[in-house]
Amino acid sequence: MDFELPDEHRMIRDSVREFCEAEIEPIAQKIEEDHRFPAEIFEQLGDLEMMGVPVAEEYGGLGGDQLMYALVTEEIGRVSGSIGLSYAAHVSLASKPLETFGTSEQKERWLRPLAEGRHLGAWALTEPGSGSDASDMDTMATREGDGWVLNGTKQFITNASEAGSILVKAVTDPDAGYDGISTFIVSPDDDGFDVSHVWDKMGLKASPTCELQLDDCWLPEDRLLGEPGDGWDQTKKTLDGGRISIAALSVGLAQGAFEAARSYAGEREQFGQRISSFDAIRDKLVGMHRKVERARLLTHRSAWLYDQGEDVTRESSLAKLDASEAAREVAEDAVQVLGGYGYTEDFAPQRFYRDAKLMEIGEGTSEIQHLIIGRELGL
Repeated sequence: MDFELPDEHRMIRDSVREFCEAEIEPIAQKIEEDHRFPAEIFEQLGDLEMMGVPVAEEYGGLGGDQLMYALVTEEIGRVSGSIGLSYAAHVSLASKPLETFGTSEQKERWLRPLAEGRHLGAWALTEPGSGSDASDMDTMATREGDGWVLNGTKQFITNASEAGSILVKAVTDPDAGYDGISTFIVSPDDDGFDVSHVWDKMGLKASPTCELQLDDCWLPEDRLLGEPGDGWDQTKKTLDGGRISIAALSVGLAQGAFEAARSYAGEREQFGQRISSFDAIRDKLVGMHRKVERARLLTHRSAWLYDQGEDVTRESSLAKLDASEAAREVAEDAVQVLGGYGYTEDFAPQRFYRDAKLMEIGEGTSEIQHLIIGRELGL
């Protein structure tokens, strides 16, 4: 088994790291304080051809694979959880379903601007009352003439206030259960679509999290993605890749927190010596490093299996579960290593700590990952 990254992957990773350190890291704390979505960063990522890493070149993407995309997501998360989250939602949730399930016309009209970085994308599944039971859906789509009318509310939707297109899940057949859910491509310019609220959050403050209202929102027939009733199968396949991206983002957060703690411990002196020489601090840093490396290996393995065309439901859930918990634990330890300074906004660990918590909630809570893994194990 070869654990070395291919040369092309390493080149992409290094170029993205250089960009992140030069352009994102200097503003990472400021955009959080201002609750500002940094549109200019996403424009630059588009110029670098990073907004469609795993999308085919035919439709404006880079033509990379899931492992390359995971590497890019990790590097962004290493300096900014907010930018990393909006990036991951754009690629995994908004772009890949269009490539996987869309017609050639839909790909040209809706996927190309996403992959080329001209638009940001969003994906609307969760509703106010659904929580972890994402299939418990009240948003309805009913046929009208040569199109569909959507009515309902979507909650906690990343990027929606900045998006050029949103993939919306809605019930088209209330009596069909999972087989009655469909996916629609919605434009923010459509009549009846409204971003009704943008949430203030504990962390990830520069990534907009929104509530959407659909009030008699009429869509032509060509806005249906796939066939009526395909929505739930599309969702499950999308989340296999989405969990890998959240695992990669979590690894990035953990790596950033670890590096901040290691750097501080190597410079800070107490009792006449660097604190990294104290057993308690050294052992904590070693434990942090171990968690990062373990999470990275699980993430890269699941991405590699995805690229081989394997079923990665178990592997992606395992990577997401482990990496998200590692991110929170490593960030918490980083705050502890810095002591009082770690609790201030002058140092990055507090930001990683707040950002990491969502990784255990979004795209399936840790509890749901346990359920999925247990089911895959036949338990």
